[in-house]
Amino acid sequence: MYHFIEDKDFLKKLRSTCSNIVNQLVQRINNDSVMTVEAHLVGSGARKLETQNSNEPVDLDYNLNILKTHEIDINDCRKIKEYVRKQFNIILNNNGWEDCQDSTSVLSTEYRHFKHGNQTSFKIDLAIVGESQKGWSRLIHDKTGFVALDRYFWNEAPHSKGLASKVDKIKSCGLWESVRETYLDKKNMYLKRQDKFHPSFNCYIEAVNQVFSQNF
Repeated sequence: MYHFIEDKDFLKKLRSTCSNIVNQLVQRINNDSVMTVEAHLVGSGARKLETQNSNEPVDLDYNLNILKTHEIDINDCRKIKEYVRKQFNIILNNNGWEDCQDSTSVLSTEYRHFKHGNQTSFKIDLAIVGESQKGWSRLIHDKTGFVALDRYFWNEAPHSKGLASKVDKIKSCGLWESVRETYLDKKNMYLKRQDKFHPSFNCYIEAVNQVFSQNF
């Protein structure tokens, strides 16, 4: 079962280490001429949502949000994924990490652990996302077993329109703890169902929408 991580020292080191890596990636990409991006912890920067399944390793989820493309077509998803993957590997290698793995919806690093203190293993899961008037979309790499036949496409996250304004309203009314509780409930619900099609960001969207609809 999922629970929120309570070890504050570990969380501080975890966020600092992983955010440093991701921020280096953002700076590298933004210093290039291909696209402009920003990155956030899962939930568009929402804090205190880091979860762990029993005593298993921890995945820290980041969204790499494409703000604007320059020398690349926003609909050329294969080229976008490959560009980000190569830039991410350069940053990882510069910091002594191995190359990332390209999964269906994220770029995943190897598992690491700190030499001192909490020995829980952790990794970074980096999703490539974009926001339009319809809401948030996530870049998907649908693997077929034959590279030439693989599909790359934007998958729209249901009911994600106006997410930021809903979060602001919830926080201003002191209801953020309800989002945390609902988020954890949904993570565990999908875990019990062995549902692998609801990543953390989707659970977050559902939690925000549920709390918003219940109160406003």
